[in-house]
Amino acid sequence: MNQRKKKSVNPLQFVYRILQGALIGLGAVLPGISGGVLSVIFGIYKPIMELLSNPFKNFRSHVPPLIPVFIGGVIGFLGVANILSFFLEKYPDPSVCVFIGLITGMLPSLFREAGEQGRSRGSFISMIVCMIVIFAILIGFQLFSVEVAPNFFWYLFCGFCLALSVIAPGMSFSTLLMPLGLYTPFVDGIGHFDMSILIPAGIGALVTVICLAKAINALFDNFYSFAFHGIIGIVIAATVMIIPVSGFMSAGTAIVNIICIAVGIVIALLLDKFNSRVEVK
Repeated sequence: MNQRKKKSVNPLQFVYRILQGALIGLGAVLPGISGGVLSVIFGIYKPIMELLSNPFKNFRSHVPPLIPVFIGGVIGFLGVANILSFFLEKYPDPSVCVFIGLITGMLPSLFREAGEQGRSRGSFISMIVCMIVIFAILIGFQLFSVEVAPNFFWYLFCGFCLALSVIAPGMSFSTLLMPLGLYTPFVDGIGHFDMSILIPAGIGALVTVICLAKAINALFDNFYSFAFHGIIGIVIAATVMIIPVSGFMSAGTAIVNIICIAVGIVIALLLDKFNSRVEVK
């Protein structure tokens, strides 16, 4: 009975989890942002992975606290994302800089969580190696951009990328799809509930989760410090790669972008502080 009370979610925490889910949904759809990174930053990556890797075993214990996150994710992905996509189109550099600030401001809490089971030299090697790999992948996509004609097979690939962006933090599905010219038709298809796009994408996402979720969850169970520091490397590399360098060429735009980064950092620190208080309750 007492244990049930401890696990119950108060209204304030419920609303906060919806907000987290909305931001994760936004991160999933907006170019250059990773929903997986935000789920790690908000401390809900591990329970999501545990649920995906063992849905029957963990359904009763994991689904109730994650319900508000799922609700927020749908709101962010399908609803609010359209509004923020407008700002990203009209004011791309300031919008991205706010997200850069948000991720940067959450890095201290990410380091705290990564060190929960101690750190070793191998932990930092893992972080550096993952950072280099992500830099290489994302730079490669920029250098060898090739457009393809969307079809059933490529929408399967879109579903794979979408699932990968959740279970492999730092891998934004938009970052993978934009160089291939698949991002716009895929997002438009989701927004218009086009079944010819949703069905193959759903199949691709489901197969990816089934194949990779257990392996990644086992990695965390057995090599927590290595895996988490590797994620930090991924987060840092992915964040550096979305910095709008051209937005810092003139004094005026540089000031605006720096202010946006600062705003994102302050919001992130306030969210982390609030999250700590809620968790204690």
